[in-house]
Order: sequence, then structure tokens, then C-alpha cells
Amino acid sequence: MQSNLTVGDPLSLEHIRSVLIRLEDTIIFDLIERAQFAHNPRIYQRGAFQGLKDLGFEGSWLEWFLKETETFHAKARRYTSPDEYPFTSGLPDPVLPPLQFPKILYPNKINANPSILSFYVRYIIPRITRRATLCLAASKRIKGIVGDEEYEDDGNYGSAATIDVEVLQAISKRVHYGKFVSESKFLENPSAFIPHILKPNRQRLEDLITKPEVERKLLIRLRAKAATYAQDLDLAPDNSSNGVNGNGVKSNGTNGSVVNGSSPKIEVDGVVDLYESYIIPLTKEVEVDYLLHRLDGLSEEDVQRLETKSGA
Repeated sequence: MQSNLTVGDPLSLEHIRSVLIRLEDTIIFDLIERAQFAHNPRIYQRGAFQGLKDLGFEGSWLEWFLKETETFHAKARRYTSPDEYPFTSGLPDPVLPPLQFPKILYPNKINANPSILSFYVRYIIPRITRRATLCLAASKRIKGIVGDEEYEDDGNYGSAATIDVEVLQAISKRVHYGKFVSESKFLENPSAFIPHILKPNRQRLEDLITKPEVERKLLIRLRAKAATYAQDLDLAPDNSSNGVNGNGVKSNGTNGSVVNGSSPKIEVDGVVDLYESYIIPLTKEVEVDYLLHRLDGLSEEDVQRLETKSGA
């Protein structure tokens, strides 16, 4: 998912909100795509593929996929954009000439991707693939494969890792967009933040950027989206007089309905928990870390000028 930072005001709360809402859709749809495959833990184990070791690469299959994908993206100047952060270091320079982005964020080196990658592999993947893994085990038992060999691996290493990369990039963008939130709120009222930056107070800075009602509405919206996207919908029009469509499901007055007896493509609670327990807290960490370095390199006069800026 791309956002245009060269037009309009990229620090307006309206712009930031629109980006974050679009990212919700991207993350949910990508998680649904990944949930169709089993866990496939081998692709997350370093050194598990002899073919990669023969190439001199000692990392995991997913790390190799990230490296190869991000190498191409770097050449296409993806990571010159201030809202994009690679998981791979030592990437090549862009082939395309640079775009002229406005100065948006204060210079910083905050990158939460190592934490995102670790959490994704250790927590998100086992949870969202649980149903596919159990279905795989059942099909293997029918074929006489039992015990440890019946679980986890369906062999779709390329397809699974391709989606993994998309999920990781979307989560990374969402988390690091916290910097835009912090910069916007800081510029709106610098005097509210500066005392807690000069005398570092993480809790007070977090209190200043936290909006419980906004978070509550976000989680409600996210649950509604995940519940809708996770269903198979019958989009055939309801032409019956009694309000029952061809699948035997009562129509709700729209042009389609949930297919009778279909199971959700992904566990909705898992998607909501991902945001509530991880994405939102990690985004706050990035926001606070950014603020703590917001005055780095500024003179006392510079800080005083900021401090006297109106918070109106």
C-alpha cells in the first residue's frame, strides 16, 4: 500500500487517519490470505534449507524472501520514502532518481522491525494458521500419516512467504506511522511536550498522545471489518418473496448475504488481539521514542522558540 507524501499536508490528522484506516484493510486481507496455508514452521527456521546455505545465506527462508524482495524495492526507491522501513540492511541504492519529499519527520533512527518480525513469527503465524494446520493434520491422518508428521507443513513455502512479506511490510508501515502522529501532535503544541522530553518522562509523553476513545472506536471498527471480510458472501440478488435466498439464508435487505454454514476464513478475535495487544502498544512505543529524540541537536534558543509557540 502506498501513500502520497508529496501532495497536501502529510502531517494533518485527517491524512494520517486515512492512511491508518487503509492499512487496516491491507493487514486484514493479507492475514486472511496467509491463514489459508498451514503454519509451515520450517520457513522461519534459520539454516533449514540446504539450497540457501549453498548460496551462502544462513538465515531463514522468510529472511531470504525479505532480502530478495526488499533488494528490488530498494532499487525502485521504495525506502527513500519517509514512511517505509526495510527489514533488511545493506540494501542497494535506487536505480530511479530520487523524489523530492518535503521535510516531514525530525531525523531519527527508530526502527521497530526486528521486534515486528520476531513477534510475527513467534505469535501471529501460529495463531492465524491454526485452523489450516488442523485441517492439514486431519487430511494426513486419513492417508495414514500420524504423529508429528501430520502437523504444520503443507509445503507451500513460496506462497506463504510471499504473503508473509506483504503482512510484515504493512504492519511495519502502520507501526512507524506513529512518528507522523507524534510529529503532528508535537507541532500542534510543543510546550506541552518539551518539559517531559528535557526531563525524560515516558509515561507523561504516552499520556499526551493516548486517546482511549479513539482506540476504542478503532477496535470496534476493526472487529466489524474482520468479521465481514472473513465471511464468504453470496452476492447473487435476492429475488424471493419471502426474503430467503437460494442458499437458505434469510436476506438482510442487501444485495448479498453470508453463505449458510460457511466458517470464517480467519479468527476475528485473533485479528483484534493483534491490534489491541501488539500493534497499538508498539506504535505508542515508537511515538514516545520519537518524541524523546525530538529535540536532539537543537540549541537552547531553538528549544525556547518552540516552547513559546502557541498551542492553539
